[in-house]
Amino acid sequence: MAVERVGVVGSGIMGAGIAESAAAAGFKVVLRSRASVGETMAAIERTLSKQVAKGKRTPAEADEIAARVTVTSDLADLADCDLVVECVVEDLATKQALFRELDAAVKPGAVLGTGTSTLPVVELAVQTGRPEAVCGIHFFNPAPLMPLVEIVRPLTASDETIGTAVAFATACGKQAIVVKDQAGFIVNHLLFPYLNNAVRLLEQGVASRDDIDAAMRGGCNFPLGPFALLDLVGLDTSVAILDALYEEFRDPHYAAVPLLRRMVTAGRLGRKSGRGFYDYA
Repeated sequence: MAVERVGVVGSGIMGAGIAESAAAAGFKVVLRSRASVGETMAAIERTLSKQVAKGKRTPAEADEIAARVTVTSDLADLADCDLVVECVVEDLATKQALFRELDAAVKPGAVLGTGTSTLPVVELAVQTGRPEAVCGIHFFNPAPLMPLVEIVRPLTASDETIGTAVAFATACGKQAIVVKDQAGFIVNHLLFPYLNNAVRLLEQGVASRDDIDAAMRGGCNFPLGPFALLDLVGLDTSVAILDALYEEFRDPHYAAVPLLRRMVTAGRLGRKSGRGFYDYA
């Protein structure tokens, strides 16, 4: 399928980033936002203005990208989209309900993609009358900068659907890799035992937060240490991913460390809340 109009559902950091990536690639984008239309569009324009100030885009490029994005509060406005990517909260029941709504709202034949980082895509596909047209389209944060997209193939997806998703990601300037529909896919399957074990080392008093982060930056040449990365991802999101991995594989490495759960209970979610393993006030 030739994709011209892209829908994005979810206007948080990831949703806005995917919308920007698609618009920068020349697609017309309809972004469904729970926030006010003006507030969401202003946030996108602020992000583009920062890129202009840093010399990453020209003012004309920023204006062209913003002009390709239409923000709406009504899911029905996605009706004519050729491909839709959802990136709402990482909760299976919430996503299942959304996919039932998308199936009713979006034209027949359109591809419905989920941005889930670990939930079973087939559980969303079977909520629709078009399971063959549903797949995972997993961007990484921040979407405009990160070069990878995981295209997740559930048992129900057609070759045409996967081909359309790969072509879309490639057009956005990303490297698209196709992975089997299992919890964690590739990146999170490898990443989250590492992050979880870093919290375990801290909980056991093996080393301080700063020294563990410094060890992984200096010893493995990682751009961020595990605690800075957990704060960026969000501690609540991290626990949800670990829970999904543990549910599927029952591997103790995926059982979230108690300290991580207690921080979520305390509302220390990372950058999004202003405090996690580090303070961002």
